[in-house]
Amino acid sequence: MRCPYCSNAESKVYDTRTIDDGDKVRRRRECLKCGRRFTTYEAVELTPIFVVKRDSSREPFSRNKLMSGLMRACEKRPVPLETIEGIVKSIQITLQSSADHEVKASVIGEMAMSALKQVDEVSYVRFASVYRQFKDINSFIDELNSLKKRTEPTGKGS
Repeated sequence: MRCPYCSNAESKVYDTRTIDDGDKVRRRRECLKCGRRFTTYEAVELTPIFVVKRDSSREPFSRNKLMSGLMRACEKRPVPLETIEGIVKSIQITLQSSADHEVKASVIGEMAMSALKQVDEVSYVRFASVYRQFKDINSFIDELNSLKKRTEPTGKGS
């Protein structure tokens, strides 16, 4: 690692810490020539994932874009930020572990909706209303009825 002050290639590491739940390593280094200290970060370089949009265009997967959409759906709902981050991380891990380097946006949307359905039904409906682009009120009502049928108790007399 080159020193940012004198460009010397020799340095020693005097402190190493994991950050971001162990996804990155932060190292404090000291240049052996000028003695100044600096910080470096180390992370695994992942194969880029490309999202295939509805119009067949492609764009790099954006963790921030998914996080933003989920946060909008969960706005003013009792869903902790850690839960949303967990959903995003789970989706990202699933995508990275897949052999495909391209994934349809619909697959990511379905994964997000499936996770939200388990966490908060109102957030799920909000996300679904934007993601599925309901064409009219009837398709929206059909989705609500479908959700209602899944959550109603099936047993009688209890």
